[in-house]
Amino acid sequence: MQCPKCRGNMRTYERNGVHIEQCDQCRGIFLDYGELETLSRMEAAYHAAPPPPAPGPAWGAPHHPGGHYGHKRHQRGWVGMLFSS
Repeated sequence: MQCPKCRGNMRTYERNGVHIEQCDQCRGIFLDYGELETLSRMEAAYHAAPPPPAPGPAWGAPHHPGGHYGHKRHQRGWVGMLFSS
């Protein structure tokens, strides 16, 4: 399959049941009919769910007195969620 913008090769990724085509050259992302709506619903459900409890420090792990140094769940949108491993 060729990119409609630059004629580069397209690669298909499957994330959470949604097939996403991305160009290897221009990095454009192309969705089939209805997939944007599916991604929007998934993002809304992701942000509506309560965040998982933060795990306590493991046995022997250093304690950081300023708080937990981890990823903030509410800052990631659906694009980051699609291409995360």
